[in-house]
Amino acid sequence: MLRGSLSKTEARYSGVLLLLLGGLFNFGDFELVLAMDQTQTFSAPDSEVPSRPPNVVFILADDLGWSDTTLYGTTRFYRTPNIQRLAERGMTFTRAYASSPLCSPTRASLLTGMSPARHGITAPTCHLPEVVMKPEAPSIAAPNVPAPPLKSVTRLDTRYVTIAEKLRDAGYRTGHFGKWHLGAEPYSPLEHGFDIDLPHWPGPGPAGSYVAPWKFKDFDHDPDVPDQHLEDRMSAEAVRFMEENREKPFFLNYWMFSVHAPFDAKQKLIEDYRPRVDPEGTQRSPTYAAMIESMDDAVGVLLDTLDRLGLSENTLVIFASDNGGNMYNEVDGGPPTSNAPLRGGKATIFEGGIRGPCVVAWPGKVVPKSVSDELIQSADFYPTILEATKVSLSKEQPCDGQSLLPVLLGGSLGDRAIFTYFPHQTRVPDWLPPAVSVHEGDWKLIRLFHAGVNGNHRWKLFHLAKDQGEERDLAALHPDHVRRLDQKIEAFLKETGAVTPLRNTQFDASSYRPELEGIPVASRKSGAARKPSSRDARPDSMFPPVLGWRPDHQVRLEDSGKRLQLASLGKDPHISYALPSHLPAGRYSLQLSMRAESSGNAQWFWQEANRLPIYLKDRSVVFDIRHDGEKHDYRFTFVAESPIVSFRFDPSRGKGTVMIERIELKNDAGSVVMAWPNDTGRKLD
Repeated sequence: MLRGSLSKTEARYSGVLLLLLGGLFNFGDFELVLAMDQTQTFSAPDSEVPSRPPNVVFILADDLGWSDTTLYGTTRFYRTPNIQRLAERGMTFTRAYASSPLCSPTRASLLTGMSPARHGITAPTCHLPEVVMKPEAPSIAAPNVPAPPLKSVTRLDTRYVTIAEKLRDAGYRTGHFGKWHLGAEPYSPLEHGFDIDLPHWPGPGPAGSYVAPWKFKDFDHDPDVPDQHLEDRMSAEAVRFMEENREKPFFLNYWMFSVHAPFDAKQKLIEDYRPRVDPEGTQRSPTYAAMIESMDDAVGVLLDTLDRLGLSENTLVIFASDNGGNMYNEVDGGPPTSNAPLRGGKATIFEGGIRGPCVVAWPGKVVPKSVSDELIQSADFYPTILEATKVSLSKEQPCDGQSLLPVLLGGSLGDRAIFTYFPHQTRVPDWLPPAVSVHEGDWKLIRLFHAGVNGNHRWKLFHLAKDQGEERDLAALHPDHVRRLDQKIEAFLKETGAVTPLRNTQFDASSYRPELEGIPVASRKSGAARKPSSRDARPDSMFPPVLGWRPDHQVRLEDSGKRLQLASLGKDPHISYALPSHLPAGRYSLQLSMRAESSGNAQWFWQEANRLPIYLKDRSVVFDIRHDGEKHDYRFTFVAESPIVSFRFDPSRGKGTVMIERIELKNDAGSVVMAWPNDTGRKLD
């Protein structure tokens, strides 16, 4: 519902009562005073009603996070004056959700009004050669995977009626500009209702770079602008489309490449942002900031053109993002951005992966500078646009979205629940097993498919009004809420005909570590985020633990009569040991007795309570070992600044064997606090 105090109820347009608002709005982390003439209304004589239906401009940013604009008071680094200008003209939504934390599923939902659970595109695989038109649910995966991820549909089926087809049939000129990522011919925009498609590119991001020269087929930079930015060129093409169709209704679908990887930008802008970086801030990439500014400039070009052509008053403009901000790639020595205060980012079902910026402007209909807390989702734009243009929904095609027109005209959507279907396990920080979530009011429930005891589902419950960062799982405290919301999830899956993940018939519960779900993965060599490796997509181990020691997927660990025998299968073998109770902070000395026939040095890590990442180079000791097959003793000391939670040992850097015969840990007083072997291999009291 709209936030603010009611000032007048006299406004009327097309028989709809508008609630004019004034007073003080809570706007993210700061307050915005909305000043309105108390006598102002949005009524208009019938003679002033435009004779033609409204134009529609849909601007979709790629990977733009909730905190990547100035809309919500969550950034002091990025500059987005044109998106802010759009907000001055219309309504800002504070709880706008993408249909998926990844791009292709959301894009399919925008065009069809259907959930990914229904249309079947649940992963961004539409650029791959294999054509898959029905989702598949495998039943076998690695032993440490509770539920194998689905095999996603890889093309947007042409049997679906898209928003472009509906509008073109109603007399609109339709143009698609920018990223598509829903399939090449015969599944391109030209087969889905668009008269024009530039640059007619099926890939997941820009071809090569943002700054020319690019690598698109048959789409080059302007000859007189050798270092042209891609968004400058795309916005110029969109301007030409509007100019050529100013006398007829048009649908401009401007799906930006920005701010998806690759990470490059205008050098002048990068240098402009470099001195503005706050080393203590969470958003520190001058390259990413420059990319955001170029994206915002393109928004400004479109708004300026609408104003210049006299079309603004009869144009519905929508700005949104396809998923949350990217927090797992590396640029300028760290992650591209931060979605704080939200948890997670792109490719996660946590808030940072699905909640994004959203503004809708429609002069004369939508109250300027208004703010809405209504729950909305990508699929809602399909029925919204059709109702605004007075085009009926197709009776033969289900619609999972709900028209936002009541909210835009001052009313409410009433009680509703929205669902996010993400049956995948990704290689990113804050990962989760295949899941589905429901938002209702302030509650959010996540169902983890078959990740519970005996292959049953497991749940995470959050109260977002009190816990925006999803730090406190309340599932155990509120079982009634879990049951009620999970019933809604089950009804949603049944109604959409969703193909759901199956229980892994090869699952071994002893090889799965649920305590690592949602824990950010960072480089062991530094605290900086990195591009995820294949190991990040899954819990640590493919092999079961031995005497409390848990091997990673590159180690086969065996109990060889009071000795641990490690067979290294790769270049980064390691084992870890979770202490049954914490060791106090302080100085410790460690002695290792072992035989090695492998290569490289060794490294001993200790994990400290409430410190991330779990294992860090600064909390480790690197030492040389002899790979001659003979027994050798190794001694070193280390200091833990916080209580110790667990240990990790990297015995070598290559393939081979290591035999550990003795591990003894002493505190600063010389007392043995942990020794192995003993009867159980566990910590001594």
